[in-house]
Amino acid sequence: MIQTYSTTIRRKEMDAVLTCMVDEKIGPGELNSRLTSQVKEFFKCDGSVAFRSPSIALKYALKVLEVAPQSKIAVSALAPAWQYQALEAMDMIPVVLDVKEETGLVSSEELQKAVTNGVKIILYHESEGILPEPAEMDAILKIGVPVIEDISMSAGSSFAQVSEDGAELPGKKAGLMGVFTILGLEERDVITAGGGAVLMAPGRRDWIVLKKFCEEAPLTDLLPDINAALAWVQLKEFNRNEASRKEIYNLYHHSCMIGRHKMLVRDIDEGSTKSCFPLVLSSPFKDVKQYAAKKDIEIRQAFEGSVIDHLVKLSNNEDLDEETAGKYKEQADKCIKAKSLLLRTAHFPLYPRLTHSESAKISKVLGTLP
Repeated sequence: MIQTYSTTIRRKEMDAVLTCMVDEKIGPGELNSRLTSQVKEFFKCDGSVAFRSPSIALKYALKVLEVAPQSKIAVSALAPAWQYQALEAMDMIPVVLDVKEETGLVSSEELQKAVTNGVKIILYHESEGILPEPAEMDAILKIGVPVIEDISMSAGSSFAQVSEDGAELPGKKAGLMGVFTILGLEERDVITAGGGAVLMAPGRRDWIVLKKFCEEAPLTDLLPDINAALAWVQLKEFNRNEASRKEIYNLYHHSCMIGRHKMLVRDIDEGSTKSCFPLVLSSPFKDVKQYAAKKDIEIRQAFEGSVIDHLVKLSNNEDLDEETAGKYKEQADKCIKAKSLLLRTAHFPLYPRLTHSESAKISKVLGTLP
């Protein structure tokens, strides 16, 4: 059975982690610093800090921005559920916004409405590695509240730029648009440390403040070297891995053009990271899953573990009182398009460790799905 997900750990990653264990220096230290230096070089940000979890990274971003308790924070319905859970734990009010069905991204219009209704911070998740159009991102940044960019799936992608005379310029990397940026390092993120996150400050002014806060951070908040070793190599190998993913993605893309199912709209060149292959199904997920399983290919719901998935499960939780469950149901029911994508979108295997014969097999199945 070809599994849906793989972290693609090669010899270099294993050697880095093993060296860390042999040296018996596994807590936050030199490799943590080496990782943040590599992040700075790769993304061209002004500085970064590596934490043990994305929720800790978010906590520090909100702390630096001096966000008061009970403030409203905008989150995408397709963002990972930890965002909603972390905000509730921090005594914030997550405002869940629906997405555009074509891209899975929250629109600038939806965000503007949310800010008009009292949202103080935008937590912008670039779902499935897809970036908004540059003009759309500009509109989001001009809304007037701080934007925290989540590039856990879109790391390495770029916003197209042109000069005043129309000449194409090198793209501006995802992660440099907001006030702060969260780069998740969880198991299924495009760069993994087995867990953790890097909080980036694109600008010098924000980095100075973040650095001051983090100098006082307890060691239990910082990413241990044993994890940082894995992430450091993964980041160094990113371009190689992305080239492999892109080649496989293009193969799948070609197969799906003759099929009856839809792909999310994205820039298939540099404007999106090929961190996964989502397909919006025209047939019931169960039927497609059974068909793929007969060909020894595992598929999973693309948005399992998302905010909308979390809300739907809570609204159906019989252990909750009627009022609480009703609150979650009301939030979920407002996100019609995200709810539809939750039910209809499948992830097919896409990772560098796939052999040529495996990717060819998956491509053939994609072209013949029921």
